[in-house]
Amino acid sequence: MNKKVAATLASLSLLFLNAVPVWAAPASRTFNLPPTADNSPVISLGTAKDPKSGKLVEGYAIIHFKDNAARSSAAKSGKNQCYGFLASGAKWKTVEPWLVNGANTRGLDPTFISNNLSLDIAKWEDAADGVVGNSAGIDILGSGSLTSDVLTVDTASPDGQNEVYFADISTSGAIAVTTVWGIFGGPVSQRVLVEWDQVYDDVDFDWSSSGEAGKMDFENIATHELGHSVGMADLYNLSCADQTMFGYANYGETKKQTLENGDISGVNQLY
Repeated sequence: MNKKVAATLASLSLLFLNAVPVWAAPASRTFNLPPTADNSPVISLGTAKDPKSGKLVEGYAIIHFKDNAARSSAAKSGKNQCYGFLASGAKWKTVEPWLVNGANTRGLDPTFISNNLSLDIAKWEDAADGVVGNSAGIDILGSGSLTSDVLTVDTASPDGQNEVYFADISTSGAIAVTTVWGIFGGPVSQRVLVEWDQVYDDVDFDWSSSGEAGKMDFENIATHELGHSVGMADLYNLSCADQTMFGYANYGETKKQTLENGDISGVNQLY
């Protein structure tokens, strides 16, 4: 082998070794939330300026706990309904794209992660007109892209991107966290959502794409989390335990993969 060919092969080998495929996991990362004394499932992130509108917005982190690890201090359903909102009228009024880095330590295919998120978003958008499966609905969260970029859930201020990824969530018992920034107070007509991010814990929890026992089913958890992204609140009334927005989850659970009557009624009323 002549020296020129050998040098070319060596260069190609280095390029191959240094290439970062879209599924390459980022270096060990931990997602930290502000501590709370009562293990609350909803944490205020304070206020900050929205980089797109320049308006002052509020942020909230909503934690999805395993079993009944969280206290039922978040929004509860009314007597005759199984749905609640982050704030009445707080919804998306523009359509934005989202990003997902599907790299994880549990063997889930990143392409499955991306495709499943799109499928789960479509469930909420389909239900927003009050009828499921009628080939109509409302475009709420837009389309997504799979990326190898390191993404970040924004807890200090919004950054103009909607991001989804896996990491170690420091809060004990937290399966996933969704943060939502928006205007939640003032006249209902002026309330609006401006950003959402999600992180799924792949250190304390194993994950499945098929409802395996002993693992968290991704579709089950993601469908619930995306309810927060469109403006829905958790439910803690046991009479609403079969709804997608019920606030607790367990291993092998798949009942949240489909929206139930309360979920459908709620997103329809919001949009």
